[in-house]
Amino acid sequence: MDAKLGALVVTAASLGFIHTIIGPDHYLPFVMMSWVRRWSWAKTTVVTILCGFGHIASSVVLGLAGVWLGLVLKKLTIVESFRGTIAAWLMIGFGLLYFVWGLRRAYRNRLHEHKHFHPSDLRHTHEHSHHQEHAHVHNGRSRVSIAPWALFVIFVFGPCEVLIPTLMYPAAMGGWFGVAIVTSVFGTVTIATMVGAVLLMRAGVSFVRLGSLERFAHAIAGATICLCGLAVQFGL
Repeated sequence: MDAKLGALVVTAASLGFIHTIIGPDHYLPFVMMSWVRRWSWAKTTVVTILCGFGHIASSVVLGLAGVWLGLVLKKLTIVESFRGTIAAWLMIGFGLLYFVWGLRRAYRNRLHEHKHFHPSDLRHTHEHSHHQEHAHVHNGRSRVSIAPWALFVIFVFGPCEVLIPTLMYPAAMGGWFGVAIVTSVFGTVTIATMVGAVLLMRAGVSFVRLGSLERFAHAIAGATICLCGLAVQFGL
């Protein structure tokens, strides 16, 4: 490995870590979904890794195609920018829909009183939620959640802005081996940072107690994801 490739490898590792940490959209959606949907640590990790792989792989494929076809770098950056816009709006849309669904769920799950009368003239009241009762009746039926798949699609569209112009094109000057090394390092560090950030924040969020606002947890998660998308799209 020559000095130039070595420098690119160090840069790849640094950028993989930095671009993930400074982008909350790389981990907050997983933290919120894991929290409100009560994913296990294993499922949270697997979903994060798969989405991170899709996030990296889509840019790698585009970059390799550009290098192989000899496309002008400016054209690839335009494509990446367009993909970023799509990903941001997909995240905004998913978060907004989940927010609305969460509000509807919270409304259905509100507590209310029922009065009961008995022959002995005794009367009592109790609070309950129809939604919780409905969930209890069908608790043996498994449901397939679309949330992980929605996140995967969003992250496949999401570009790694620094990967192609800063790492892949310079590495291609020295041959395909350099491209493979640089992209592998960048991808590994990016995914490892995503998983680490998600698991650490998930552990912290597990101590949050919303009390009477617990039924709004899904709406809060949707709003957070929507805000992440807005921050990406409008640079907030």
